[in-house]
Formats: sequence, structure tokens, C-alpha cells
Amino acid sequence: MRRAVNRQPVLKAQDFYLLLALAAVRAESLTYPDLAALTGLSMSEVHGALKRAEQARLLAFVDKQPRIVTPSFKEFLLHGARYSFPPARGGMVGGVPTAYAAAPLAKLIVPSSDPPPVWPHADGSTRGIALLPLYPSAPAAALRNPALYENLALFDALRMGNARERNLAGKLFEERL
Repeated sequence: MRRAVNRQPVLKAQDFYLLLALAAVRAESLTYPDLAALTGLSMSEVHGALKRAEQARLLAFVDKQPRIVTPSFKEFLLHGARYSFPPARGGMVGGVPTAYAAAPLAKLIVPSSDPPPVWPHADGSTRGIALLPLYPSAPAAALRNPALYENLALFDALRMGNARERNLAGKLFEERL
């Protein structure tokens, strides 16, 4: 007897990572190689991520250019993504500050005596509690692009922060979108 194949599309972390990258460079027209270079994803990963994001109705192609569907993306970002991509924490490591320890929230939140959350990375300048990034290439890409870095840090605040941090991150994302 044959098994039924489940063809239900599933959004992956790399898909949402690519959407955050697109939100960071929203006015630019980017080719697949440009998106691959920006994010550190392969061309096939970019292609698959865009297709899955389109199936999830978070993205549409306008004149063959990927464009975020802002209302859908905003709703998923603010209300669903932290449940789809929960934070995974580790021990003390050297890395790149994220969430409330990175811009723009670092200016708005007084740091506590607790070690800050960091993405483990060899080029990181801060010692803190490891927070695994949304996608492995995210820290290196964030160090190359400040707007992407802020989007990823704000998303980390949404998915692991306390209520005040989540509210501030949500307001900052509202302004950006």
C-alpha cells in the first residue's frame, strides 16, 4: 500500500532570515546572486526560500523582483515568528551582541548585570550567553550589513526578550516597515 505524500509547504528559518534581509534593503532591486552574497546562502537556498515565502504569502514577485507583502509579514513577524523559531541558548561564549545588547535597542535599554546574549562567532568582540542565530550565516552577514544586523537583533529581542524588550522591538519594526 502506498503512503500519502504530505506536500504541505513549511517555512524554514532560512526563509524568514531571507525575508529579514529583504526588509533591510527594501528599496533595492536585488538579483538572486545579490541576495546570496548578502545573506551567505547558496543560490539554490535563495531560490527555495523565496518560493516557500511566496507560498506562505509573505512575499510576492512584482516585475520579477521579490517584494515583501508588508501586512502579512508584519503580522507573522510580530505575532507568530517567535513561536515558529524559538530561541536556542547555550553557555558563555565570545560572539556578536544581539537582542537588547545590540543597536538599536542597546541605546534604549539599560544593561543588567547579566551577561548579554551573543551569537557565537570568531569575530565577535563580546563575551556573553550564546543565542543560536536564526541561520548559521547570519552573524557574518550582519557584520557586513548594519541594517540586516539591526533587523536580526530586533527579531532576537522579539523571540527571547521580556515584555518591555518585545514591545520596543515591535515598535521599531513598525517604523521600519
